Amino acid sequence: MIKKSVSHSIHASIDGLLNLVFPEYCGACNKSLSKGEKVICISCRFKLPKTNYHLVADNTLVRLFWGKTKVNAATSYYHFGKGEKVQNLIHNLKYHQRTDIGQLIGELLAFQIMSTDLFSGIDIVIPVPLHESRLRQRGFNQCDSIADGLSKELGVPSGSGLLRRIAATTTQTKKQRHERHLNMEGVFQSKDVICLQGKHVLLVDDVITTGATLVACAEEILKSKGAQVSICAIACA
Repeated sequence: MIKKSVSHSIHASIDGLLNLVFPEYCGACNKSLSKGEKVICISCRFKLPKTNYHLVADNTLVRLFWGKTKVNAATSYYHFGKGEKVQNLIHNLKYHQRTDIGQLIGELLAFQIMSTDLFSGIDIVIPVPLHESRLRQRGFNQCDSIADGLSKELGVPSGSGLLRRIAATTTQTKKQRHERHLNMEGVFQSKDVICLQGKHVLLVDDVITTGATLVACAEEILKSKGAQVSICAIACA
């Protein structure tokens, strides 16, 4: 018992020292995290704009895909605004390799999904893939960490690698809505069509704007007989 107590004290002291030398920062506001806070500070957890789309069947995101592809349900955890803290959250995940952000929000999304019948029967989680050239450049796929958090809490496998990005596309940022959809045609390929037959797939992205990327992914998945697609993301614009 004494050994355990001493060991715990030593670990606590080491953690405290490491936090002084390498302080942890909130992924949204970049302020130092207080003791007991993880990834996102308490203030940001309460103040960041949540969508609660998981509670609404025909929400704004679901309607975004009407007439483009068949989607069972769709949600994002936050609303996205340029220059706001949610954008900073995404930026830290993508460009500072804060995979802890993706993991946490994946878990939070899973808790929302499990609280509603709209996403019932999810069989597998598939992150939107990066082209191999972008993957080499960035070193990781930010959507993998979100999928890992979802997979862990939902108790279903993460199918990273089941969907491939076979064509590198130019940036979508300055393209008009219709140009974005044209830019994504034929970009994705299912690695195992049979594996996805009859499966309810949860597609995962970081930010949803026009939905062009997710439409292209969903259309490829739906080539598998009996497959269904639902969608979730950290944020939507």
